[in-house]
Amino acid sequence: MMLVPGPHESRRRAGRPAFTLIELLVVIAVIGILAGVLLPALGRVKSRGQAVVCLNNHRQLMVSCLLYVDDHDDSFPYNLDEPATRETIASGKYLNWVNNVMTPDLDPLNTNTALIGAGGIGPYCSGTAGIYRCPTDFALDVSQRNAGWRHRTRSISMNAMVGNAGAITSSGANSNNPTYQQFFKLSQVPSPSQIFVFIEEHPDTIDDGYFINKYYSPHWRDLPASYHDGAAHLAFADGHIEKHKWMYATTKPPPVLNSLPPLIQIDDLERGDFNWLMYRASLKSAPPPPPQ
Repeated sequence: MMLVPGPHESRRRAGRPAFTLIELLVVIAVIGILAGVLLPALGRVKSRGQAVVCLNNHRQLMVSCLLYVDDHDDSFPYNLDEPATRETIASGKYLNWVNNVMTPDLDPLNTNTALIGAGGIGPYCSGTAGIYRCPTDFALDVSQRNAGWRHRTRSISMNAMVGNAGAITSSGANSNNPTYQQFFKLSQVPSPSQIFVFIEEHPDTIDDGYFINKYYSPHWRDLPASYHDGAAHLAFADGHIEKHKWMYATTKPPPVLNSLPPLIQIDDLERGDFNWLMYRASLKSAPPPPPQ
């Protein structure tokens, strides 16, 4: 038997309070305000989490480097430029600290995770390719993005004044900075807490793993990255990691491929970032002893 609501019940249902249009608009406005407040906070939390991951990547690379040094008579790993890196890869020797070259085209070295951990310090970090890349680095060329790539494999380079750079350092000095010390061995670094070994590099200048600039130059040749709110992580020879925030806009252009000239002009009034970094890359060579 179907129950039919009585007149009093029908009136109660019809008289139930409901949201008016104004009340609905107020609720929507409140939700919008809360979203506007919470979403930036969530973004900051995510950014901080990525920065922590990147910092830990540097720590693992530096620990692997120091293990390599301990096993190789105090010597830093090879730190070769692009031609020498490609030559050793082609020969199957895998001498460099990292065996790949970043390019803005479809070269498979951009994505080969097996090569990135081969040789050099790779075996000391179990060939884990993820630690060579900042988790915020998704810079790609249009051709790479159209090919379905998500990212390249490396965001980190090695200080060019550290390690054996092959022909560039065959004289015992670095031909790019001949009056500054080339640190072939850890024991040659007088203040390990003051000399950086690894640094995040801007995706448009990163190619080989050899981060080089010339003292007293009016240009950046290799530019540090600024993925973390205008800052980059650096790993130092004593094993500690620093996050350093850059001061000038010319030091922190957006992370876009094919966006920078080969040499980036530095205004005389904006050399603070360049000088800070170069001061931590090497030290002036000691003058030769006087003739007897």
